[in-house]
Parts: sequence; C-alpha cells; structure tokens
Amino acid sequence: MGLYVSQQSDVLLFDGVCKTCSSAAVFLENRLKKPLDVISQNEESLMLVEERLQSLDSVFLVRNGISYAKSGAVIRCLLYMGWHWRVLFPLAWLIPSPIRDIMYDLVAKRRHTLK
Repeated sequence: MGLYVSQQSDVLLFDGVCKTCSSAAVFLENRLKKPLDVISQNEESLMLVEERLQSLDSVFLVRNGISYAKSGAVIRCLLYMGWHWRVLFPLAWLIPSPIRDIMYDLVAKRRHTLK
C-alpha cells in the first residue's frame, strides 16, 4: 500500500540522469491517455513524498494523494495509458509484490548499464 501525501495532480517522479529511466518516461509520455505529470527527481520534487521514501532509489507515482514506489508505481502507470495497456494491469497484480519488487530491484541495479 502507498503512503498518503498532499498533492493535487498525479505525478510520476523518475531518475532523470538514468538513460533507461528517461527512455521509459518518454515511452510513457507518448502513450498517455489520462493526465499525468512526468518529471525527473530532484530535491524539490522529492518533497512530494514523505522523508522515509526519499532514501529509496526508486521511481515514485503520486496518485490521488497516495505515493507508490518500485513495482507498485510502475504497474499503476498502466492505468494512464490506452485500454490495450490497461488490460495488463490486473494481470500484473497476479505476480506477488515481493517477486515484482525483486525483479524491479534487479533492473534498477543495472539500469545505468542498459541502453
């Protein structure tokens, strides 16, 4: 479950230095069907999430005032895309959260070397 934060619009925070993260953000922005602010992480943008989340090296999604990280954030991004992407949302939840987060962490550790 996410953490409640005070935010009016939905925001995706990603690592703007990482080429893999930036490419994924562009991919998402080009397919958005619902409003979502996609911005790179910096000190100011991280103020949107609670202090305990700031130490995580992760992508964050603030949706309806609730902050999500790691695979929970990535999967919820499907809800902003076209219907053919949204149908993947319930299927992704069939994979237990610990397994999804392990897969997320494996990609995150190697994201600076991926092209």
